[in-house]
Amino acid sequence: MVNMNRLDTAKRSQIVRCLVEGCSIRSTVRMTGASKNTVAKLLVELGAVCTKYMDDNMRALTCQRIQVDEIWQFVFAKQKNVKAKHFEDGKRAGDVWTWIAIDAETKLVPSFMIGQRDPETARVFMEDLAGRLANRVQLTSDGLKAYLTAVKAAFGNDIDYAMLIKVYADTSEGQKRYSPADCIGCKKETIKGRPDPEHISTSYVERQNLTLRMHNRRLTRLTNAFSKKVENHLASLAIHYMHYNFVRIHSSLRVTPAMAAGVTARLWSVEDLVRLLP
Repeated sequence: MVNMNRLDTAKRSQIVRCLVEGCSIRSTVRMTGASKNTVAKLLVELGAVCTKYMDDNMRALTCQRIQVDEIWQFVFAKQKNVKAKHFEDGKRAGDVWTWIAIDAETKLVPSFMIGQRDPETARVFMEDLAGRLANRVQLTSDGLKAYLTAVKAAFGNDIDYAMLIKVYADTSEGQKRYSPADCIGCKKETIKGRPDPEHISTSYVERQNLTLRMHNRRLTRLTNAFSKKVENHLASLAIHYMHYNFVRIHSSLRVTPAMAAGVTARLWSVEDLVRLLP
């Protein structure tokens, strides 16, 4: 097995490539020859520097149309199976939600956050997003009521905001496991300002949710690859979005989202990403 202290850039890059392509830690161990502890240590350390880099550089963005959404996952155990022992030594367990914002034009993800699906997390998320924007934007969210007060607190009146509220069929079977009820329509509701009706949509952020589940093993449904620690979960998301924004060329843009948004002028490689490590 390879020791973390002896990893060169090439070996670190090999490990990161596995992780951002949806491989679990154990499969990464088998493919790279690195130990499980080595992979986990690299995950946490690289996740921290990726978080800081994006926090420092995702500023004064000139986005025009932002879409936001939330995606569910759990840490250690699903909420209904959480027991008191799961919280020993300050650990967290149960449901977590990843809040995601995406620029509909450049496909940049300027802000993401993990927490509960509640008004407090919504407020912090919206304030973080507002602090990264240089101009007035059009914002679209789903019908989650927590957004109403959160958007008002973060943006005031300086926003064009609309909700896209999905209408679901009321069937006798109700919602099936892992499958929502059939969507039979959408209602566009203007909340503040004058949002363009043609651009009231959450299609891009919902497609981004699929990208996240496909390329981050911890969010793959019905597997045992879920995060056991919330810190590792956050680190994996930071690496995913750093790779998504700076390294992965978007097929329709033919550049990375960070290049399209003017955050960087060059195409990054995985090696560039791991060189952020001290």
